[in-house]
Amino acid sequence: MVINISVGNAWDVLRGARSVPPGLAASSRPRRRVFSASLEQAEQFFRAAAAVGPATQPVLVFYGLSQAGRAIAASAKALPGDRWELVGHGIHTVEPQRPLTEVRVTTDPAGNQGSFVRLSELLDSPVWGREPVTLAELWDCLPLNTHAPLDPAHTGRTTPLLVAHRSLSDEPHPLASVPVTYFPPRVLEADDTVTAFLAYLEHFPDALGYDSYVRKSMNGAEPALDRYQDGWSEVVMNWADPEGRHAFPDEHLDRLRRITRRHNGAWYFTPAVAKSARGIHSLMAWWAVLHALSTLARYQPAQWARHIDVDASVHAVPIERLLAKACHVLPVLIAETLDEVTT
Repeated sequence: MVINISVGNAWDVLRGARSVPPGLAASSRPRRRVFSASLEQAEQFFRAAAAVGPATQPVLVFYGLSQAGRAIAASAKALPGDRWELVGHGIHTVEPQRPLTEVRVTTDPAGNQGSFVRLSELLDSPVWGREPVTLAELWDCLPLNTHAPLDPAHTGRTTPLLVAHRSLSDEPHPLASVPVTYFPPRVLEADDTVTAFLAYLEHFPDALGYDSYVRKSMNGAEPALDRYQDGWSEVVMNWADPEGRHAFPDEHLDRLRRITRRHNGAWYFTPAVAKSARGIHSLMAWWAVLHALSTLARYQPAQWARHIDVDASVHAVPIERLLAKACHVLPVLIAETLDEVTT
């Protein structure tokens, strides 16, 4: 697979992979057939979704992602034997009659063969069983929604932290030091910035192995948060080499890669879901959100029509924006995830 993937070339990368399948997709005829056919269906679903409006878009986008998931499983090196075969969705949208932000999502238990569970386990991403997670919480796990809440009046959101890995020093050093971005305004504006900062980081278990962060003063604990014009901020954080040696930049980069989640060429710390030990994988966050939206569109059409009514619903514009972006961003994430499971 090609690592440098963009919105402009994602489908070229995915189509090119079909003649030379990556990973275990080339190991047997059944896997290769599923890999190729699933990607073909995924591409057709996504291209169809780009041509329609939000009344039906979530159904097409979700099934495009679902079919791409079968291709990811068929190619995954960590799914030998018949473990790559997926049966059912493995995820459920319940209580769809609730207000949109409060619609609940549950999953099948760990070890299930459903698509969401099997792929989550493959990607070291949480499943949460019968403990429901709200659509609003899952919505906020997507980097594209940092500045686009499902409900503009909602406060106290937890959204992904961007790790500016390209800012890593090109000299050997015992610390990997990079800016971590998108701390919400409430952190910097809190009466006790240290407590607010540390409390916010608790939502990101992958980040908690940090060695230190840049402080305002040598003897203080207050983080040196650099505020942007929109009120959000960043701080430089440090991760120590496990052996305390002057590690080379590519070694630091590899460690940062392993503790972050890729999304459209960028690396993020994503929030934990249902007190999980790792942040949710970006692909699975999209999966959960789109399952909920597509369930409403399919089985609650009148209610869905109210949600996407721009004259009456505060949710309409955020939904329109997300679905339009999904048609272009998700093929990149699918290609990135294929690269992740086959290298």
